[in-house]
Amino acid sequence: MDERLPILPTTVVGSYPVPEWMERLKTDYLRGRMSRAQLVDVHDMAIKAALRDQELAGIDIVSDGELRRDNDIDYFLERLRGVEIPCKAKDFYFDYYDVTLTTALPAAPPGEFGWLADDFSFTASQTSKPIKFSFTGPFSLASRIRNKAGIERRELMLAIAYRLNDAAHALADRGARLLQIDEPFLAGHPGEVENTVAAINVVTSGVDVSWALHVCYGNRYARPLWEGHYDFLFPAVLDANVDQLVLEFARKGYADLPVIEKFGWDQKIGLGVIDVKSQHVETPEVVATRIRAALDLVPAEQLVINPDCGLRNVPAGVARAKLAAMVEGTRQVRQSLNSSPVTETAVARDPITQGA
Repeated sequence: MDERLPILPTTVVGSYPVPEWMERLKTDYLRGRMSRAQLVDVHDMAIKAALRDQELAGIDIVSDGELRRDNDIDYFLERLRGVEIPCKAKDFYFDYYDVTLTTALPAAPPGEFGWLADDFSFTASQTSKPIKFSFTGPFSLASRIRNKAGIERRELMLAIAYRLNDAAHALADRGARLLQIDEPFLAGHPGEVENTVAAINVVTSGVDVSWALHVCYGNRYARPLWEGHYDFLFPAVLDANVDQLVLEFARKGYADLPVIEKFGWDQKIGLGVIDVKSQHVETPEVVATRIRAALDLVPAEQLVINPDCGLRNVPAGVARAKLAAMVEGTRQVRQSLNSSPVTETAVARDPITQGA
C-alpha cells in the first residue's frame, strides 16, 4: 500500500455509474452510428468526471470507473485471439457477447492485453491520487466462453491467466502499484476455487505490486446472482499470492468475518460497508458502526474501506452521496482511534451488524 495513505484508507471496488447520455452514445457506436475516435473522447470525458467525483468525496484510492468497458467480460474477450464473436452489434451496450471457442487458443503474442496499460496511463495523467486498477480474472472470463473445443476449463483459465500476467507486467512498468483481480462469478462455482487460485497465481507471478482479489456474489443489474458465505474460499484462497481480499459485507452482514479470522487470513481485507444493490444512502453513523463491528475482529491496520462492489448500477447522485457518507463515517472512526482506545458503542443502530 502507498505510504501516503491514512489508517482505514477508503477506496472503490472499480466501476462507476454510466451516465444516461453515455449509454446512448455507446449503443450508437455498437450500431455503427458513431466513430471509434468519438467513442474514445466520450470515454475520456466520463473518466475525468468519475475521478473528480471521487476526489471531491475524499476517496483515498481512486479508479477509472471502468468506464471504457461495456461490462466486466466483453472488454477482454473481444480482444482475445482465437475466440469467435459472430455478431458484435448490440441492442444495448451492457449486453454480453455470445463468445465461442472451437479450437485451442493460439499462442499469446506479447502485449495481447497491452491496451490495459494505456488505460492506466490515461487515468494516472488525470489524478495525483493513488489508483486502484482492476481487471476481470481468469475464471470469470473463461466461464463466459462457450467452450466447443473440448478444452478443460483449467487449461483455458491458465491460457487467459498468462495473457493477464503479461498485461500486469506492462501495468507495473507504467507505474501501477495496486492491481485488483475481479472474480464476480466464482461464488456460483465453489468447486472451482483451487483451480482459480492456481490461475490467479499465474496472473500475479513476478509482478511487484500490491494485489487485491475481489470476490462478490454478483452485481448484474444491482442483483446478486448467488447467495452463500465466504467459507467456500477457504482454505484454498490462503495459497493465493494476493495481499488483500475485497469482499461484500454491507448487504450480507458481518457473520463471515469470524470465518475469515478462523482460517487465519492475516493480510488486508477490503471491507464492504456500502450496499451497492440499494439506492438507500447510508448515513456516516451507520458506516462508522459497520467499521467498528469489524474492528472487534480485525485490526485497523488490516482494513481497507470500500463499497460492497462496483457502483455502476446506482444513479450517479446516489453514488456520490454513498461515497461521501463512507468517507465521513471512516473519518469518524479514525478520529476515535486517534483519540482513545477502541471501546466504541454503536452510535447508530445498523440492522446488519446488530443482527436484526
